[in-house]
Parts: sequence; structure tokens; C-alpha cells
Amino acid sequence: MSLTQIARSCGRLAVAMKTVRVASAVGQTQLRMLHRIAMPAVSTQLCQKSCVENKITQRNYSAKSTIEDIKCRVLKVVSSYDKVTADKLNVDSHFINDLGLDSLDHVEVIMAMEDEFGFEIPDSDAEKLLKPADIIKYVADKEDVYE
Repeated sequence: MSLTQIARSCGRLAVAMKTVRVASAVGQTQLRMLHRIAMPAVSTQLCQKSCVENKITQRNYSAKSTIEDIKCRVLKVVSSYDKVTADKLNVDSHFINDLGLDSLDHVEVIMAMEDEFGFEIPDSDAEKLLKPADIIKYVADKEDVYE
């Protein structure tokens, strides 16, 4: 249902309610109920329309990822970090030596990986993840993805 169709339906219902003689208390209740029904539908339509217009993608997670999927997601997260330049980034780039990140930046990248993949990486393991290739291997091991 489009936004225009919802507005027309609401307008017709409001006109119909005004023409029918109803007790004022009952009419007010019905108008409030109309608002509760129509507004979620309008907001859903607007959200869907803005997602399409702004080309916002939704991730659809399947039961099994592949190594290639994990690689793309890891590189996307690392490249979105503001201190990383895209021309220096590849799978074998060292976070500290090649990309110039410090230990705090490394922790923030690891936290972004936790958010991306939905599980916590212990500090003892995070210290060993110094390249995107290490993270790819770690995530693949945690999710039981093998080549």
C-alpha cells in the first residue's frame, strides 16, 4: 500500500466518521485508534522508500558463510576505519607496520569485528590478530568455515 493510498483511506474514514452521528467519547476513541493503525503503516512505507532511494542494503545472513564472504566483510570493516587508507590495504597488510595504526586503533578494529560478526574476541586472541588474514582465519575457525 502506498503512502497516497493510506492517506486517502484515512481521509475517507475521517469523513465517514464525521458524517455519522457518534457520541463524542466514542468518536475520539475511534480517531485515536485510526492514528495507531495508520501511523505504523506510514512509517514502514517511508522507511522502505528511503532505504531504496538511499541504496541502503540489508544483510541477509545465510546458515553458512564462505571464506570469500568473510574476507569481503573483514576488508569492508577495516577500510571503513577512518585511519586506514584504501590503497595500502590488502589481506596481508600489518595493522601497525603497514597501515600505521597504534594499539588503541587495533583494539577499535577488533571491536568493530566483534560487532560485524556477532561474537566476542577474547583479549588473548585479539593480540594475535595483527593482519586481516589473521582475522579471516580466526572468524572462519569460529564459524566452522573451511576451504
